[in-house]
Amino acid sequence: MSEENKKFIDVAEVIRSKNPRLYKMLPGFVTRYIKRVVHEDEVNDFIARHGHKTSFEFVDAIIEEFQISIKIYGEENIIREGRCIFAGNHPIGGLDAMAMIHQIGLHRRDLMFIVNDILLQLKNLKDLFIGVNKHGKNSVQSFKAIDALYASDKATLIFPAGLVSRKQGNVIKDLQWKKSFIIKSKQYNSPIVPVYIDGRNSNWFYNLANWRKRLGIQANIEMLYLMDEMYYQRGKTVSLTFGKPVDPSVFDESLNDGTWAELMKEHVYSLKNNPNNIFHAGR
Repeated sequence: MSEENKKFIDVAEVIRSKNPRLYKMLPGFVTRYIKRVVHEDEVNDFIARHGHKTSFEFVDAIIEEFQISIKIYGEENIIREGRCIFAGNHPIGGLDAMAMIHQIGLHRRDLMFIVNDILLQLKNLKDLFIGVNKHGKNSVQSFKAIDALYASDKATLIFPAGLVSRKQGNVIKDLQWKKSFIIKSKQYNSPIVPVYIDGRNSNWFYNLANWRKRLGIQANIEMLYLMDEMYYQRGKTVSLTFGKPVDPSVFDESLNDGTWAELMKEHVYSLKNNPNNIFHAGR
């Protein structure tokens, strides 16, 4: 297959290469369903049109493709230079990260987003992504690279939950925030800019996640639908609220790092109703 005709996503080929036996047994309608859910044709068409673009130009192409409008609050709180951490909630998966990169990128280009290492397959964004590989053979190198990022004078972007928000009761909210960004903030004296992102996925996504959990299924099968959820967001508005930077000296020994991380999460959600909120241990 020539380079110009090569598919970026080829569901049938992925299944065949990963599990040839399953590929032979799988009914054609199942493969076609998966292709539709991951929007194989649409994604390949997008890559065919924009595959030559990289970095911020590629991010802008994604935002334009999905006709996303971005509203900004607290833009003056974006730290323009020097080491810092932008930590936000992760409500919709994909487009929230693109909106964050786009907006911060208007003020500084020296940023990198800590992401699941599977996203490193998207070569167009390799200059903006650094991957977390917790269990693979390259996990040591992965953590060293992330530590070097935190130690640098670049802006580090992170979704501390590591997963897209889930519906808990009647509230759509991130799961537990991992404490690593608090640890690195203290270690490298890096201020944290809290970022609240207003958005939600479809009810189908949340219901599937809850039923999967009730049935005791460990695999996050709802993740298969994240590309479909991106298309669900087409034409919508993503609102970003940048809170006032938090100095690392705040994270003293009165609380452990895990508790500080959860307090920071609660503070991020408080920005929805009060963008001028100041972070402190009681909030």
